[in-house]
Amino acid sequence: MGFWEEAQALSPYLTALRREFHIHPCVSRDEFWTAQRIEEELDAIGITGHRRVDGSGVYAVFRGEQDGERVITLRADIDALHIQEVNTALPYCSRQPGAMHACGHDAHITALLGGARLLYAHRADFGGEVRLFFQHAEEIGYGGRVFVKEGLLDGSGRVFGLHMAPDLRVGTVGVKPGPNNASVDHFTISVQGKAAHVSTPHLGVDALYIASQIVVALQALITRRTSPVDPLLIGVGKLHAGTAYNIVAESAQLEGTIRAFSPETRAQARDQLDALCKETARLYGGTAEVAWEDFASPLINPPDICREVSGVVTALFGEDALVTDRALSLGGDDFAEYQARVPGVYAYIGSSNPGKPDTMRALHNDRFDLDEDCLPVAAALHAQYAADYLTGKIG
Repeated sequence: MGFWEEAQALSPYLTALRREFHIHPCVSRDEFWTAQRIEEELDAIGITGHRRVDGSGVYAVFRGEQDGERVITLRADIDALHIQEVNTALPYCSRQPGAMHACGHDAHITALLGGARLLYAHRADFGGEVRLFFQHAEEIGYGGRVFVKEGLLDGSGRVFGLHMAPDLRVGTVGVKPGPNNASVDHFTISVQGKAAHVSTPHLGVDALYIASQIVVALQALITRRTSPVDPLLIGVGKLHAGTAYNIVAESAQLEGTIRAFSPETRAQARDQLDALCKETARLYGGTAEVAWEDFASPLINPPDICREVSGVVTALFGEDALVTDRALSLGGDDFAEYQARVPGVYAYIGSSNPGKPDTMRALHNDRFDLDEDCLPVAAALHAQYAADYLTGKIG
């Protein structure tokens, strides 16, 4: 099965498909056009065993024609971001106001459809089952749990996914054992005080002052309560308080996030933040409550499964293509929800080219683009890893 050569031959198809998805971005939980287009492409390939998941996700499955009971799941996230694209001169610029594929999910969809096309064409050469997750709502930490809750991962022996990486050059693939992405927790802190005229602050309880003390004190959870060699981030992005310039604020609300690379540090930081907020508010006569939303667990690649994927990468693209020391990312990805249940790896596909400046921009930038030579790399990797696992060559 010469998947790399076949993927390269598919390059015009992959480029056209990626651009179509880029032109028509759909944000989290509103990916209905995207889902329909995915289904149309699956039907064209011949993969008719598919259905919707939670309205805008797509699950598909097909079997190889040889004997075999192994099952592998391949996943792509499909949602766009609430970002206005500014590269209006691009022929494939977003046509949806306020929405943009600025995280490469258009390429993820394309790569999985390309990989599925390659695998389905060679289904006579392997046995077992291929499951395809076109997962919605990754950007809000929602869709992965839905696929898990519906039991679609049950019985799978491996799960594999990939993400575009502008920090890596096109033609390379990052496969890093251990922590790769941080957990993502969103918190809302509600502070309750007592209103009074600003000239008599002792008659009130200043919720704004309490909130300000909390913002500053939270950083001590990193610098004084956590080991300096254990990465942890606590950020507050929103603070709203008060009703007028001359009134002691009766209430305040803060929103922020915790990012950690281990479940233990994550749990510790959440507990300490909760206690700090309550005790700080009590000290100044008020109260505080913390509400949590769990967006993603830490994404940790198992070393033994990384060896499988690394071997596939070097066999396909050569030793120089493999990158094993990619820097940690404090961004999250709910692919971690699959890894918590099934052995699996998240790989990073080099998508930048110094000759194309916008491909060097960070994810979630309003000028983000990618070198489309990354598309056959990603499609071939999906297909080869799945085929090697299903034929027993690895695992």
